[in-house]
Amino acid sequence: MKNVIPGSIQRRLPKWLSAIPGLQYIGILFNTWDQGNKLLSRLLNEGIYEVLEYESTLELKDKSGKEASFRKRERVRYLQDNIIAYQDQAWGDGEILLNYKCSPGYPVDQYRPGHKTYILISLREIKNRGDLDEFNIKWSIRNGFLRKTELWETTVCHPTKHLKINIIFPKNRPPLNVTLNDGTHQKNQILDKNYQNQLPDGRWLVSWGIKRPQKNKEYILKWSW
Repeated sequence: MKNVIPGSIQRRLPKWLSAIPGLQYIGILFNTWDQGNKLLSRLLNEGIYEVLEYESTLELKDKSGKEASFRKRERVRYLQDNIIAYQDQAWGDGEILLNYKCSPGYPVDQYRPGHKTYILISLREIKNRGDLDEFNIKWSIRNGFLRKTELWETTVCHPTKHLKINIIFPKNRPPLNVTLNDGTHQKNQILDKNYQNQLPDGRWLVSWGIKRPQKNKEYILKWSW
């Protein structure tokens, strides 16, 4: 029988080993194992979904920074089959995740292994590769922004096509300056008047967005007010 050990495997073996009858089966086994590892690695790096659109809004409700709310809209496409749950996460000063609400799905568990709090959301149905979902999530924050200089951090945890971050300031306490740091802590981008707009009711809106942000990167908006 002809030796059919894959070339990539054969090159790794001594010449005398490749001549043993039946070794082709070991070669096929090695090749199958190698391809399986590559597939598993790709799935782990790919994740269970990609984010098509992510938009978040932090609203500071009063000039003291005692009351605030956060909401986000996340449109996702699933990359694997048989997905039944979605994981949300949050962090920050003060009391967070007050009056937590999400749609679709239902929050069934919450745990905090470090400075982040993770929320497990049951989808109440099975999602498969290619399916789309749009999550709308919101919660309240108390005593989270009491300092003259504050910040808000957004971490990109999944492949994302478009990211947008909004911060709304109260009418009687607009931001004095706002900067953006991409997590490198080396260069700050000043978000000048081109990124700011006064809403019809007098509140101040700061918006910043980016296409295809880098995965595992932190985007930090810092302001004085």
